[in-house]
Amino acid sequence: MKRISTIVAATVIIAVLSLAGCKRGVSKNGSDSASDTTAAVIENVSDGESQPAKPTKNANQENMDTITTAPSTSEAIVEEPVLEILTSMGAIKVKLYKETPLHRDNFVKLARNGYFNGILFHRVINGFMIQTGDPLTRDTTKMDLWGNGGPNYTIPAEFVDTLKHKKGAIAAARRGDSVNPQKESSGSQFYIVQSETGCAHLDGSYTVFGETIDGFSVIDNIAGVETNIKDRPLYPISIISIKEVK
Repeated sequence: MKRISTIVAATVIIAVLSLAGCKRGVSKNGSDSASDTTAAVIENVSDGESQPAKPTKNANQENMDTITTAPSTSEAIVEEPVLEILTSMGAIKVKLYKETPLHRDNFVKLARNGYFNGILFHRVINGFMIQTGDPLTRDTTKMDLWGNGGPNYTIPAEFVDTLKHKKGAIAAARRGDSVNPQKESSGSQFYIVQSETGCAHLDGSYTVFGETIDGFSVIDNIAGVETNIKDRPLYPISIISIKEVK
């Protein structure tokens, strides 16, 4: 009887262990499938479009793979154009730099085509910056993809030593260094510096192509709104239009 009981107990233990193995899902190479999935997710994020990174947080990512040409315009672009970014919380007047002509021209062309109209500020961090320019933010059904959108081209970096991340500076988001060693900029996503101290570490890594000349209080008000764990405003803040000031 003791021998039979021992055999029955051993059989039960083997069955339980087998069931546990099925629930964990061991992959063909012997590793835990849950761990494999986590690793894959991390890899995908690191290969995407990075947002300006705070010193204490990993950057969010945006997927921008195809490099094409910027939209064309027949109207000449002045050397240092001034534009009004009209948001649902007020107007921000900005000047674009002549030292960064590729970014300047691209921004003006997109604005003239109405590209930014209706786009939301999808990443807002008080003491750091406010970010916008993703066309996917027009669609709330694609909220999980916010931060991944753009016009499917990049812009070569235009780093200028004298152009820093000062209060109100305008700079371009870009892909992470691991997949973008040339630090090329996103075709449309940009951010406005709310804190010079908070953004100082970005100098020389992200192209600064303009500055705010009026509307600093609007920047502060946007930066101060309540956000969720992903730094998204709880209530939508949109760009109504971006137009050149004559």
